[in-house]
Amino acid sequence: MSVVFTEDLWVPVPAWFESRYPVIYDPTLVGDRELLLTRVRDAEALVVRNRTRVDEDLLQSAPLLRVVGRLGVGLDNIDVDACRDRNVQIVTARGCNGDAVAEYVLACMLFHSRFLHRVDDDVRAGHWNRLFATGNEIGGKTLGLIGAGDIARRVARRALACGMNVVGFDPYLDGNNVEIALTDFASVLDQSDYISIHVPLTNETHHLVGEDEFFRMKDTAVLINTARGGVVDESALYRSLVVHSDRHAFLDVREQEPPLANDPLCQLANITLTPHVAGITRESAHRVATYVLEEVDKVLNGLPVT
Repeated sequence: MSVVFTEDLWVPVPAWFESRYPVIYDPTLVGDRELLLTRVRDAEALVVRNRTRVDEDLLQSAPLLRVVGRLGVGLDNIDVDACRDRNVQIVTARGCNGDAVAEYVLACMLFHSRFLHRVDDDVRAGHWNRLFATGNEIGGKTLGLIGAGDIARRVARRALACGMNVVGFDPYLDGNNVEIALTDFASVLDQSDYISIHVPLTNETHHLVGEDEFFRMKDTAVLINTARGGVVDESALYRSLVVHSDRHAFLDVREQEPPLANDPLCQLANITLTPHVAGITRESAHRVATYVLEEVDKVLNGLPVT
């Protein structure tokens, strides 16, 4: 019986883990469904990120499977009900990459406000244009958070330290918390200079930010999405960025990953795109791998997980 890794761990498989279990480590399996279904036939544990579909078809091919280790927190690629029906436990990297995501969001706001990359290009071209290089401060601006869970609160703490005002919307929370002044969805859209998304992708949140929501935003609003691509209607986003050239979007996640070669958003200057890396740093990769593999080990040894 084996432990199958279908996507990159980003760090070497720990020696202690390999000494306990036969390991099949093949990050190409996520792109070869037929081979994946063959490899999991004798698997007791499966370790995945966000691209491997753990569905009924896979579960039927893995009759010995006892645990799925998710190297992250989102579960939209895992059929949770089907796993529960088969007594397959799911462990996630709860809290392990929260700081990385929070720092990414802060970096987006600073990147937008001071645009040092463009200033550097200008100076290297032989210019010394201080007026062109004059940016804005994020202090005094309003950050709106869609979702007010753990990662959103980490973002809020960093924003407050920079002197920002922080508002948020979360239908599952009542009242304010220490970091975020909770209000209704429309008010977050109306008030915010920066809007950062921190909700899972569900039927309820699919295209949560669409045509009507973009209509409400400030003409200079900046959207940051590190959650899931499907939360944002990308067609509506494209139209919004074309009409409002002073708006900007930072997308770390997409409705289709990777996007198509003729992706229209790639043609716009007022958008910044990254390949689903907000939660991945050298430090967070180590924390995620260590935590998930320790939890998988507990399940395989009949111990309670954290």
